[in-house]
Amino acid sequence: MAAAGASGGQTIGRSSFSRVAVSTAASSSTSAGVKLGPNGATFVSSGIPDLDRILGGGFLLGSVVMVMEDSDAPHHLLLLRSFMAQGVVHKQPLLFAGPMKEPRLFLGTLPAPVASSKEDGRQRVMGAGTSSDGRTSDEALRIAWQYKKYFGEDKTSHAEHKDNKQEFSNDFDLRKPLERHLLSSQNIECISTQDGDTLGELQDRCSTFLSKHLRKDGGNLIAGRIAIQSLCAPQCGYFEKDWDMVSFIRSLKAMVRSSNAVAVITFPNAILSSSFCKRWQHLADTLLSIKAIPDEDKDLAKLLTGYQDMVGFLHVHKVAQTNSQVLKFS
Repeated sequence: MAAAGASGGQTIGRSSFSRVAVSTAASSSTSAGVKLGPNGATFVSSGIPDLDRILGGGFLLGSVVMVMEDSDAPHHLLLLRSFMAQGVVHKQPLLFAGPMKEPRLFLGTLPAPVASSKEDGRQRVMGAGTSSDGRTSDEALRIAWQYKKYFGEDKTSHAEHKDNKQEFSNDFDLRKPLERHLLSSQNIECISTQDGDTLGELQDRCSTFLSKHLRKDGGNLIAGRIAIQSLCAPQCGYFEKDWDMVSFIRSLKAMVRSSNAVAVITFPNAILSSSFCKRWQHLADTLLSIKAIPDEDKDLAKLLTGYQDMVGFLHVHKVAQTNSQVLKFS
């Protein structure tokens, strides 16, 4: 079945059932580190590629991710550092809050990304003066350039653009800190939650931060990231104000929902009462927890391959949903 042309009733040589290619304008509306998913969903990376695949693409924009801390080991910091480091690598605005005197010092513990195999291969090719069969690099490039006519200009340019595009999710080397020049960006804000008796200042900073990333139609989509470490830590002045913390999470969730941002909150659930812990879990869009692996567990060593390289188990309790409807039957 062919579609009729605008003039003279001529037919266009394309079936009406053929797939229309996505325009470059639509694809360029998303910035680095933002991925479009099904049903209009938009994701940012958690900083851990395997976790992104488990969650169906990453952390959903407009959602609140909560991580229950393990009282036996600080493995929740691996998730928090990876989330923050991924945002810094993609030059996304970041707001960090932690129960410490100088929260900016925490940025020095963020891991550096591992160089990809493509970058290593490109550097080796650029550094080589001759090819494997003795031809000079210029001659090899001329021969390779001749094959371009067999693939077409569009396919070649698309492949080059794909290779140059920044990765959505990086692997990070926990032994190597992030480069200092990346941490001096104006897009990184830090606030201490240790001295404040109330959550008013933190809520105001979050509101100001999210007001810069409201959802708009058109334009370049730049995602913001909020990372809050140990929200209910005992060293916080508001530690015993349970209802104030619940109210803050509700307010933050409402603000994040209407913005192009993701908020990640870690909290020591063991120090909360059972009822308030359930409330916190209910307020989370995505709920995760990490449990440390006991040392020298012989049963696990027999069951799991590479047991010695593992530090803990990641539990996914809840995954954020988009475009969902709740039907009520009477």
